[in-house]
Amino acid sequence: MTPAIAKSCGPGRPKDLEKRAAILAAAKQLFPRSGFEGTSMDAIASEAGVSKLTVYSHFTDKETLFVAAIRERCQEQMPSTLFSIDRSAPVRRQLEAIGHAFFSLITQPESIALHRLITAGTPTSHKLAQLFWDSGPRLLHDDFEKFLRQEVEDGQLEIEDVPRAASQFFALLKGELHARMLCGCSQPVTPIDTDAHVRATVEFFLRAYAACSERVAMIPATR
Repeated sequence: MTPAIAKSCGPGRPKDLEKRAAILAAAKQLFPRSGFEGTSMDAIASEAGVSKLTVYSHFTDKETLFVAAIRERCQEQMPSTLFSIDRSAPVRRQLEAIGHAFFSLITQPESIALHRLITAGTPTSHKLAQLFWDSGPRLLHDDFEKFLRQEVEDGQLEIEDVPRAASQFFALLKGELHARMLCGCSQPVTPIDTDAHVRATVEFFLRAYAACSERVAMIPATR
């Protein structure tokens, strides 16, 4: 087990949880790097420093491990607490926090590699795409929809079609920057670029859906 994995598990944790964390860490590295077909359970066991039997004892098959790895990656970047309503903060600030987390998640090299993996047109890519969607993006959409519905109930946003609004927000966040990354023709994106992109997306979204309220009107000072 690598020092980084051991450190993430923390001292005193049960050995089975440490091994599970090591297996997931290995899977998150190997699936984007080698693809689904090119990643064997033997390779994951070797990378994690455990036996193949241990891998199977935690995850019954490779598809189950793939789903768990996607789910954990999303939870690391966008935990459910990110979508908790903070009534002391303006909606704009919360949307920007969600936007930054989402953009960071989708633009990581591992995420770009996974996107190419599930759109490769291989015999397994269609099934992988569905597994990926159900274990990652769909859950994030569900969490964001709950966030938007709560803000509508609180009178901060006015949205008739919440699922559509959620999809629009994430589509706006991807934008041209993400499309260029997928094509492999993007220049490095700086924090300034990211910040400007997220702020513009949130501004656009609020112009469509903001209610006239004090919380929405609380615009942070120009940075």
